[in-house]
Amino acid sequence: MAGTERGRDRVRGFFATRAAGWEGRFPDDGPAFAAAVAELGLREGDTVLDAGCGTARALPRLRDAVGPGGLVLGVDLTPEMLREAVALGRGGHGSLVEADCARLPLASGVLDAVLASGLVHHLPDPAAGLRELARVTRSGGRLALFHPCGRAVLAARHGHALSPDDMRAQPRLGRLLDGSGWELALLDDGDARYLALAVRKP
Repeated sequence: MAGTERGRDRVRGFFATRAAGWEGRFPDDGPAFAAAVAELGLREGDTVLDAGCGTARALPRLRDAVGPGGLVLGVDLTPEMLREAVALGRGGHGSLVEADCARLPLASGVLDAVLASGLVHHLPDPAAGLRELARVTRSGGRLALFHPCGRAVLAARHGHALSPDDMRAQPRLGRLLDGSGWELALLDDGDARYLALAVRKP
């Protein structure tokens, strides 16, 4: 537990110092976010969570997808990111909540879908985090693990090679999802995006 808490503190500290001007570093990511939201297959009236929402870039697109009768939630661990989201006007598209994605203040089975952008590899305990996302999602609900560039591009950006131990690689991701209440349906890890779509198992 102490190690998990330290992990949360590291993640919070990492993003707290980068929140101001975060989106200015990635000005061309909008179309990739829009495509990821489209892949979730949301319908009018759905309830959707942006898990680890950061500056809530996806919230306007999620709102468009579920319409005025739907419910859009953005949850993030870092208050500085949420303040940036509010400053960018994202609060008008959904509810922004400061919370840990591994301990969500939600009842079981209330979500139709979850978008998790750049989240899973920041979770101190990825299996526990994915189990929590499964807990709050109905049977047959959908999860999109997303990043606006693929793993190889991201690794090159940070000056290192792809790791064979990367949890986002197939088949490791498939095993991780399977043990956490999800079934992997699609994995697209090209240059333009990383997208893993999974379905909540009964």
